[in-house]
Amino acid sequence: MAGRAQPSGPAGSGGGAPGLLPLLLLLLSAAAIIPRGDGQNLVTEDVTVVEGDVATISCRVKNSDDSVIQLLNPNRQTIYFRDFRPLKDSRFQLVNFSNSELRVSLTNVSISDEGRYFCQLYTDPPQEIYTTITVLVPPRNLVIDIEKETAVEGEEIELNCTAMASRPATTIRWFKGNKELTGKSEVERWSDMYTVTSQLLLKVGREDDGVPVICLVDHPAVKDLQTQRYLEVMYKPQVRVSQNYPLQGLTREGEPLELTCAAFGKPQPTDMRWLRVDDEMPQHVVVSGSNLLISNLNKTDNGTYRCEASNAVGKSHADYMLFVYDPPTTIPPPTTTTTTTTTIPTTITGTSVPPTASTEALPTVQLSNASLASRPDSRAGEEGAIRSVDHAVVGGVVAVVVFAMLCLLIILGRYFARHKGTYFTHEAKGADDAADADTAIINAEGGQNNSEEKKEYFI
Repeated sequence: MAGRAQPSGPAGSGGGAPGLLPLLLLLLSAAAIIPRGDGQNLVTEDVTVVEGDVATISCRVKNSDDSVIQLLNPNRQTIYFRDFRPLKDSRFQLVNFSNSELRVSLTNVSISDEGRYFCQLYTDPPQEIYTTITVLVPPRNLVIDIEKETAVEGEEIELNCTAMASRPATTIRWFKGNKELTGKSEVERWSDMYTVTSQLLLKVGREDDGVPVICLVDHPAVKDLQTQRYLEVMYKPQVRVSQNYPLQGLTREGEPLELTCAAFGKPQPTDMRWLRVDDEMPQHVVVSGSNLLISNLNKTDNGTYRCEASNAVGKSHADYMLFVYDPPTTIPPPTTTTTTTTTIPTTITGTSVPPTASTEALPTVQLSNASLASRPDSRAGEEGAIRSVDHAVVGGVVAVVVFAMLCLLIILGRYFARHKGTYFTHEAKGADDAADADTAIINAEGGQNNSEEKKEYFI
């Protein structure tokens, strides 16, 4: 009995669990040399990670004096003691170990990994801080449900967008084309996950046909996650009447008229017809499909012509108001006449002056008055055109008359200027000293023999 030795406590423990003996000896040695924590600070940060990604936990020491650092999980199990990993979870890997830092990575993060992780520093007294790992889960599915696949213009339809199994709850936004709309959201929680459903009530019109309605998710774990549905809207026809001939101007009596009716709708209009409002269609009117033709307009064709089109949604129409005007009136051209002006010669007393005549052909314009028959015209275009023609003709005539008058005045002025003055002849010599006219003539005749030359002076 006395020869048998009892195993010691540590030895017995080591014999029962040999793997724990080195760790126990390490802890005992570390405890024996724990330094004081004066001036040392333990630092770490919270970590946010998307499910399935890698989280990195860092325990750092400021002003380190070689104190021991270790990392514990939320269940306070040691993950790393210095650079040794007691926890048998291969997802934890040592990234960096030094006297001032212990950095560990956790791969393939899941919701179960969320929680507080503790950094401990063996000082006197010991220091401990924690970091929180937050795991984000993006929505699993994003689906738009629409009340009606095909809506009718003017109806209000309901659309629902659902984002399932996210963490945290998502925010849903609606867009129609580039315009943001407002919906109503509801949040449901299932365990640690959230499901969000947003409802949108939308009144549709024909302009919404083919426009995308977009459901967009705002979530920190994902960017640009969206889905869309294209609206399909049915609407009654939109009708338009166009004038093919005459292309421009007035519809006049005796001329042709051609109209075309165009209709667009969803579904495409299947029935289209022409009619005359408040009266019967004239017999000479030819209707061929969407075209209406009147080959020879007259005043009896005046009225409103309507094109009607219909589809499964409803009926629409467009009107064309016809007013037939009188045929165009021709204005006669201005006539030109020629007048002759004669100048009567001037006679000086006691002197016979040869008569001088000047004949000038001066053009003058004579305007014939044309009377235009007045007629009713509801369109101001024809009346304005006729007035503009009258004004142009009158203006031209006035300009020609003024020009002719100016030319006549210039010619007369030059003529009188050339024939103005006093004529002196040698036959009048001696008239100043004569007592009477006979003596003057005798003196003048006698003077003719002594004169060397007759001269005539013109001033």
